Formats: sequence, C-alpha cells, structure tokens
Amino acid sequence: MKKILLTLFVLLLIFIAYLFFNVYNFTSNQLAVEGIEKVPTPVGAVDRFVEALSFRTISFEEEADFDSSQFKQFNLFLENSYPLIYGQLEHTLFSEFSHLYHWKGSDPTLKPIILMAHLDVVPIASPRAWSVHPFTAGLVDEVIYGRGTMDCKFGVVAIMESVEQLLKEGFNPKRDIYISLGHDEEVLGRKGAHKIAQYLKNKGVEAHYVLDEGMAITEGLVMGVESPIAMIGIAEKGFISLELNIAMAGGHSSTPAKETAIDVLSTAVSKVKANPFPRSFNPVIKAFMNKIGPEMDFKAKFVFANRRVFNTILLNEYEKTGSGSATIRTTTSPTIFEAGIKENVIPTTARAVINFRIIPGETQKEVIAYVRNLVNDDRINIEALSQGSDPSPISPVDTDQYEAIERSIKQILPEVKSAPYLVLGATDSRYFNILTPNVYRFSPFFINSKNLTCFHGIDERVPKSEFENGIRFYRQVILNTAVE
Repeated sequence: MKKILLTLFVLLLIFIAYLFFNVYNFTSNQLAVEGIEKVPTPVGAVDRFVEALSFRTISFEEEADFDSSQFKQFNLFLENSYPLIYGQLEHTLFSEFSHLYHWKGSDPTLKPIILMAHLDVVPIASPRAWSVHPFTAGLVDEVIYGRGTMDCKFGVVAIMESVEQLLKEGFNPKRDIYISLGHDEEVLGRKGAHKIAQYLKNKGVEAHYVLDEGMAITEGLVMGVESPIAMIGIAEKGFISLELNIAMAGGHSSTPAKETAIDVLSTAVSKVKANPFPRSFNPVIKAFMNKIGPEMDFKAKFVFANRRVFNTILLNEYEKTGSGSATIRTTTSPTIFEAGIKENVIPTTARAVINFRIIPGETQKEVIAYVRNLVNDDRINIEALSQGSDPSPISPVDTDQYEAIERSIKQILPEVKSAPYLVLGATDSRYFNILTPNVYRFSPFFINSKNLTCFHGIDERVPKSEFENGIRFYRQVILNTAVE
C-alpha cells in the first residue's frame, strides 16, 4: 500500500512539474517594435470625416427604400475632398456607387495591396434614443458621433486621408495600391465588393494582401490581460438563414386539434435551439491563445499553457458569454416566427427563420443536414432563405504580410499587444479570397465595455484622437509594404 501511495505521489509531482514546465516555456512571442514619432494629420481631416457622416448612405433590407441621392452626394464629397486621388489615381465605379482606386507603383513585378472599407451604414432603429443627432452631431467634447463612425466610414475617410496626404508629399509607391470602397456591405455586398473582386480577378490581379474592417483594439475584454489587444481578423464565420415552413389544417380556436401548425413549428424551433452545434477550439482561436496567452496574469496563463489538461474548463469559460460562445461553435439564432391572422382562428400555416453563423471547419450544407436530422419531421419544409456564405479560409500569421500590419499597429500604438482572431460577422473581404490567401481584417480604434454596443447601435462614436491615429495607421501600412 505504501508503495502504491508513493508511486501516486511521485506521479502527482511529475504531473505538477509538467504543468509548471509548460507555463515556464509559455513565453511572450509579441513582435518587438518601437513606436514612431506622430505625423501631423491633414488639416481639415476631422471636418471631412464629420461631413462624410452627414450623408445618409443607408442600406435598407428593402431595395425600394434605397435613397440614391445620398450616395450620389457622397460620390461628390469624395471627388471634392480628395482632388489629388481623383487627379492621379485611376478610378472605376461599380453599380454607380462603389469605388475602386488604382495607385500604380513603379515596380509591376510586385503584387499589389488592397485597402478596403465600405461607405454604407445600417438604419437607425431608435433615433430618439440617441443623445445626439445620428447624422449631424459631429464633434462633441473631442468625440466624433454619428452613424458610420465605427462601421465603417472611419475606414473610408482614414484611408482616403492617408493616401491624399502621401500624394501631397510626393510619395511614389513601388507596389501598386488599390482602394476598394463598397456601397452595399450591409446587405451582402453583391453589387459592390463582389463585382470589384471579380473585376480584379478577371484582370489577373494577385494581391500581396487585403486589409479590410473586421476587428479592433479591445480594452479590458480579454480575461487576465490588462494591456489593450489589437485583434487582427484572420478569418470570418460563414452564415446561412434557414426557413422552416409548415401547412396544416386550421379551424376555430374553440375546437383545437391535438397539434396545430404553431405547436409543431415551435417544437421544432425549440429543439434546434436546445441542441447547439458541437463546441471546440478552432485553429483561429488556438492561434489567438498562443499569441496572447503568455501576456495573461499567472492564473490565466497557467490554464492557457496547459490547454490539453484544462480544455473542458476553458470551453466552459468561453460559453459564459455570447461573444465567447460564438468563437467556439456555429451559433443558432431564431429571428423570425410568423403565424396567425386573428385571435380566434387557428392558422393553417406557420413560418420561422433561424440564422446560423458558421465556424471555420463547417459548411452551409452541414448546417442544413444537421437541422433536418434534428427536426426529423416530414411535415416541416426546411430550405435556405437566401444565398449564404461558407466560413472564409484562414489566413496565415507567419508571413511578412501579417507582420507588416502588426508592425504598423505597434509603430502607431506601441503600448498595444496583438493577436489573430476570428471575425464573428461577415465583411466584404470574403469576396477577395479569390485574389490572395492573405486577407486580414482590422480597424485601429478601441472597443471596451462602454462602447461595445455602439456597433449598429445607439450613440455610435469614436474619439477624435483615435480617428487621427487611424490615418497614421493606414499611412504606415502603405509605407511598410509599398516601398520594398
């Protein structure tokens, strides 16, 4: 018995030593970069940003609500605000309101970079809930308010300002640079970014890398890390919406049948919601853990360094928040349920829509098969509501392209850590994977608990200083990749 206990004790010591050995070797692999001197931003840049926000370039779900006059005014705004870009760069319009600018470099053998953003915004659901006017507030106490400040006129104006500034300085890139500005990203981007990507593909363009919106710099949102973290999106989830329909006998509510259309369909929706997709740490989240884990406090670092041992514990922690859960599985969100026309009439039909955001490694076909197998009711018809999208390929992080973006961030904001991450929503960049495997998604502003709900929400805003750093960031991206 003593020998058994001694053996168990020795094994326990070895196991503990193994855990601490992993922690000891879980060392920082952050890119070491010194900050650079702040370059003055162009005079009038903030005013031009405020003006850009005043145009109601809203993408509505119903095409009949589209106000082309606002987009035409935005076209004029771009032309009037950036005369050097319009005078020296090749400019092509797509579907009237999406823009592609081509800045030719001196060395045609080098692959071009593509900088992306979109100029359309989402509607204002509750304008009275805003503390300021969503289209005319402008600069208030050094903070810029308005629909589109974060998503995504920030990128539009910061990119254009940086290029206009470099042209004014007489800068000539060696590498071609494209600027792609879509006008319908919020409604899937098929008239804008999709056409631009196909146009470039038909021209034979192979990009060095693509940089779009998608992730930002988080503050206090990652367990165990005090430093801000620049989240560089290296992949994005796919999406599909499934429509569930059923037709059954109706009748008067005073004599209900054992089952009605509402009963059957609500049971099916509940079953789908109660049986979520399997959870796991996909390659993107593993890359994030490897990069940011060594920067955590000891307790969190201990767990992340020993993920194989604490895998279930970590998965449980991720599941505690909506955003955390969304990074480890395909999510299920019932969004529409329709049935009935009168309070005393049992409906003959019912309809529901469930939206799924698909994790890398799974596909739309697999989601459809999973739901059909789960519902397992021939009375319910299950079909895709509209064309969805599979998850994007995962872009590499051990490349010069990724490092150029990472370096640019840290040169402008040296206090910031960085890590690859998974974009939970969809961006226009998914169309550009046909041009390069190096597609990245990042916007250089800060996200924290105070402004997290501003995306597509109330009082959308960015500090003036962050917008100015955005101009510096895109300028530095160009200087770090277009002068080789």
